[in-house]
Amino acid sequence: MSGIGVEAGAQAARSRALAVLRVRGRALGVAVLPAGAEVILLAGAVTGHLVGPGWDAARWAVGVLAVLVLLATAGIALVVSRARPATSPTVPVPEESAPDLYRMVRDLAERLEVPAPSAIALTPDCDSWLEDRAHAAHGPPPHPGPGEAAIPGGGRRSPRRVPVAPVLVIGSPFLWWMRVGELRAVLAPVVAGTGPSAHPDIAAARRFVHGLDATAAIAATPGRGPLARAACAVLGRVARLLLGACREHAAQLERGVAAAAAERAQAVDYGARIVAQEQVGLAYAGWDRLLTRVALPAWRMGRWPSRLDAGVVAALTELSRRDRLAEGFASRLGERPACDLLEEPGTVDEAASLLAARLFHGGPAECGPDWAPVDWQSYPEEVVDRTWRTDAARLHRVLDSLGARPARPAPTLSRVLDHLTEPPAAPADDAGTASPGAAPAPAAPGSALLPYDHAPDGPYEEPGGDPDEDPGTERSAVLAAGLSAAVAREETAVPRGATAAGQGPPSTLWDGGALPLVPLQPPRTARELLADHVTAMVCCAAVDTAGAVPALDWLDGPSLLLHGERAADLTPRVLSLIERGDPGPLRDWLAAAGIRPEKPIRLV
Repeated sequence: MSGIGVEAGAQAARSRALAVLRVRGRALGVAVLPAGAEVILLAGAVTGHLVGPGWDAARWAVGVLAVLVLLATAGIALVVSRARPATSPTVPVPEESAPDLYRMVRDLAERLEVPAPSAIALTPDCDSWLEDRAHAAHGPPPHPGPGEAAIPGGGRRSPRRVPVAPVLVIGSPFLWWMRVGELRAVLAPVVAGTGPSAHPDIAAARRFVHGLDATAAIAATPGRGPLARAACAVLGRVARLLLGACREHAAQLERGVAAAAAERAQAVDYGARIVAQEQVGLAYAGWDRLLTRVALPAWRMGRWPSRLDAGVVAALTELSRRDRLAEGFASRLGERPACDLLEEPGTVDEAASLLAARLFHGGPAECGPDWAPVDWQSYPEEVVDRTWRTDAARLHRVLDSLGARPARPAPTLSRVLDHLTEPPAAPADDAGTASPGAAPAPAAPGSALLPYDHAPDGPYEEPGGDPDEDPGTERSAVLAAGLSAAVAREETAVPRGATAAGQGPPSTLWDGGALPLVPLQPPRTARELLADHVTAMVCCAAVDTAGAVPALDWLDGPSLLLHGERAADLTPRVLSLIERGDPGPLRDWLAAAGIRPEKPIRLV
């Protein structure tokens, strides 16, 4: 390793840490200025230099001000020191459940000549970092590991708090997709960060910044009384002022620590790290695809896949078969995966999968009748088929509320096609020239949904003038609006983040905040909802009338298998019906696939 580079990065980090501590020192200096002025005034009175009614009044005024400022300073300092810094929601990995993983990390720290992390935790994301959890509010420090001496006499008789190394947080997809050597190479720069973190100045500066951040969060908490709001306003203003003064120094501090860690890690598995970085990008792409295409439909149905990390391996293996750029990645599967470092990888995968559902969707913290795990073998039946039939049932309920043609004797696909079909426009020559005594033409189904006197006001706009507007016919717009309202009502009826017993999420995972913390996708537009519901109706008809089966595609999520092949050309035909009111392409596709739209289908 380059000692000069490591020393330069560490020195830059220490200088920035001292700059942060100087901000703290200046703040304390400003706080004691009134007290210093009062000492000078009292000394002047004792020596007989500052005497008289005016100086006496000044001594009283400055003395009261000094007491108030000192009390306020003590209160703010107490809040900053005791405020609980926010921690990332993770799955703790005790040493007894992963002795090989802890042994690998300690060996890596020994090779890097840095302190070993105090504990290991997993996060359902493709990232790894060190997290300081030495604050007293985060619980007692972990038990000393092998080779580490315990504190004599116990913690109660310890004169000072022993520094605790940060916790190593590892992305759970890395453990399942990467091999052991690749994981060690990727973790080397992260573990190397424990060296600079152990410096007293850097640790003190980080504690100060984290305390200010936690204090600002406390001050912003709503639902307080008038006096508490006033105190919190002062508290929050001071915390934000100090954060603004040390923000640039704190950012440069972290850059210096990262530079020193990266320079130190170059001596360990540097060649393997270059190859492993390719796997990091691939794992991220596969994980994102798995969450948005596969896990999200299940979460919306009240089911959470219990083997997400194992699923990312299947997704990336499928990608290696489809993409020429991914050739060679499947051959890696013959090597030992990093998840073998865990004693019970299935249990850890299930815990990480449930945490992912909470973070990205806001699901409950516990299992229940409406929030149950599902394995990959049952996914097509419990998720794909139920999703299609639930959407189809909602579509027909909205059609009933809009006064469409009744579904007799049972719901059919033809009802949807007929409702969305745009009636042919009357010739221009015949407009307004109906013969005397002629009866008015019968209204098409659904044409009375928007009467003439409820036409929107304002000038006419050409279609496509606003790129944010969803294209579609008048009937599609009305049906899409009804579906959006129905979905919103259903989502409102089920509180997010509630447990099976109706309790809120445990506060030990993260400090408040609305769930989900990291939404995967923005809410679907009305057009997307309508397209999904019509597609679900077509898939139900295919299953019930043409012998199709629901299936799971690792890269695209729920799919329909027709005669053993995936139906991949359905979406453009559904969009043609929605946007132009033309059922021709979809009817041709149904006829070619042997699907009979006039036959009744089974709903949930």
